[in-house]
Amino acid sequence: MKPTTLDQWLDHIERQHPKTVALGLQRVNAMCAALDLKPAFPIITVGGTNGKGSCCALLEAMLLAAGYRVGCYTSPHLLRYNERVRIGGREADDATLCRAFEQIESVRSGPAGNIPLTYFEFGTLAALLVFMQTHVEAVILEVGLGGRLDAVNAFDADCALVASIDLDHTEYLGGTREKVGFEKSGIFRVGKPAVCADRDPPQAVLAHAARIGAALLRIGQDFGYAADNTQWQYWGPGGMRFGLPHPALRGTYQLDNASACITVLDCLRERLPVSAQDVRNGLTQAALPARFQVLPGRPLVVLDVAHNPQAAHVLAANLDALPPGGETIAVCGILKDKDIAGIVAAVGRHITRWHVAALEGPRGANAQQLTDELQRVGVTAPVTQHAAVADAWHAACKEADENDKIIVFGSFLTVAAVMRERAGARS
Repeated sequence: MKPTTLDQWLDHIERQHPKTVALGLQRVNAMCAALDLKPAFPIITVGGTNGKGSCCALLEAMLLAAGYRVGCYTSPHLLRYNERVRIGGREADDATLCRAFEQIESVRSGPAGNIPLTYFEFGTLAALLVFMQTHVEAVILEVGLGGRLDAVNAFDADCALVASIDLDHTEYLGGTREKVGFEKSGIFRVGKPAVCADRDPPQAVLAHAARIGAALLRIGQDFGYAADNTQWQYWGPGGMRFGLPHPALRGTYQLDNASACITVLDCLRERLPVSAQDVRNGLTQAALPARFQVLPGRPLVVLDVAHNPQAAHVLAANLDALPPGGETIAVCGILKDKDIAGIVAAVGRHITRWHVAALEGPRGANAQQLTDELQRVGVTAPVTQHAAVADAWHAACKEADENDKIIVFGSFLTVAAVMRERAGARS
C-alpha cells in the first residue's frame, strides 16, 4: 500500500536498506543525477564530534536575523521528524515532507533502478528537494556521521565548519583522532574556506586541507575571542566585533562555536552579508533543545543529550557552574555501542544517586550493563535499575526534593522519553 501519512512514509523509508548505516556517496550521487538536484544557494556544511547542533542553531539564528530565508537540516530529532527540516525558522509540515518523499520514491524505484537508500540518505535528499522547491537563500547542512562518506557530503559546501574532533562511532570512523579527523575533514572543498573550532586538530585535518587547497581557518590562529562575564569581543577574517552578548546557548564552550560561526559568515560575506546587529540578535535568539537545557521550576531539571565522553565532560563543566546544594540525581540511558564507561566516569563525581534505564531497540544498553559500567569506573553512589526511561524519570521525580537537581542525559532517546513524559503530564 502506498504511504500517505508522514508516519507511514518514515516506516517505509526505514525499510528500504538492510543496514541502518551504510556509508558511501554512490547511491546519493546517483539519485542527485536522477532528480537533477543542483542547488544554487550557498551551502554551509557543519561537521564535528560535538557542537554541530549548536553551530547550526547559531548560524541559522544569525542568518534569520539578517532577513534571509534559511533552510536548515539537522539530525537526529527528539520528538518529531519535522524538527530535522526547517525553512525560515519553521519546521517543514507533514504534507511538504510527504511530497518530497513521494518524489524521491518514484525516481528511486523507477528510472534510477531501485536504489536501496538508507533512512538518512532518503531524508537528506528530501531536505535538499524541499529547500530547492521553497526557494531558500542559504542552507545549513549538519553531517550525520563522519563527513567524507556521509550523505550530506554529496553537496558541495561553500564553507565547511568542523566544530570538534574526538572519538565516537569508532566502528565506522576508526579508533584514533587522526582517523576520525580525516573522515571529518572530508567535507572541505578545493579553494573554499574551511573553519576549524577544534583547538588541537589532528594532523590529518591540516594535511587534508593543505593537500586539496582548502582555505583553512583555525581557532586561536585565524580567529578567536576575548570575553568577560558580561560580553565578548571577536576577531577574525572580517575584522573585530566588539560588545557581543554571550550566546543564549549555555556553556562557556559556546564562545568557541559562536566565534567559528561568525568566521563562517565572514568568509561568505560577499554572498551573505550579515551586519554586526544581526550577529548580536542571532546570538541572543539561538535556541537548541536538550543541550544543557535547564527547565523552569523545582527541582531543577537539566536535559542534555551528551552521549560520548567529550560531551559528558562538557556536561560536567556546566554542572560545576550550577548553584551548590541538594542531591544531584541522574536519569541515564545510553546506547551499548557508546563508550559507556567514559560517559559515566566524566560526570560521576557530580551524581549522588543514579536511576539507570534500558533503551529500546537492538542498540540500547540494558540497566544491568549500565550498572556494571558504573561499578567498573568506581562509582559508589546508589544505583537503581529501571526497565524504561519513563520509569527512571518518575522514580527520580518522586524522591527529589525541591532543592535537588535531576540530570537527564546519555542519549537523544533518553531525553526524548522524558520530554514525552513531561508533555503527557501537562496535557
